[in-house]
Amino acid sequence: MSDAAARKRFTNIHVTQIIRYRLPASGMVSILHRISGALMFLLLPFVLFLFDKSITSEISFEFFKGYVSHPLVKLAILALSWAYLHHFIAGIRHLVMDMHIGLSKHETVKSAWVVLVISGVLTLLVAMKLFGVI
Repeated sequence: MSDAAARKRFTNIHVTQIIRYRLPASGMVSILHRISGALMFLLLPFVLFLFDKSITSEISFEFFKGYVSHPLVKLAILALSWAYLHHFIAGIRHLVMDMHIGLSKHETVKSAWVVLVISGVLTLLVAMKLFGVI
């Protein structure tokens, strides 16, 4: 066996090494973009079902209006709102990058932070509206 074949090319890593790894902002936006898209895709049938039932009559609308006033349901609505807002803003970032604008490392990190801040602020505004602060 040659010397090169005797050396290991890859080593196994432990789960704690994965947890400690710090993703750059661009990687975090990319992963959150996928998570938000999956969340919206998986919950779309449920949202459409609730919408369909809520528009059938005034009684069903009042029933769901009372249902939505529960704090856990508001948290679920907030999660869906975050998913939509983040996915939309990150999608705009990806479309701009597809036009070959802002592709340098500095610009991609800056645009990733812009996406995280804007989606966070908009989600905070939705949370304040949902929970009656504004």
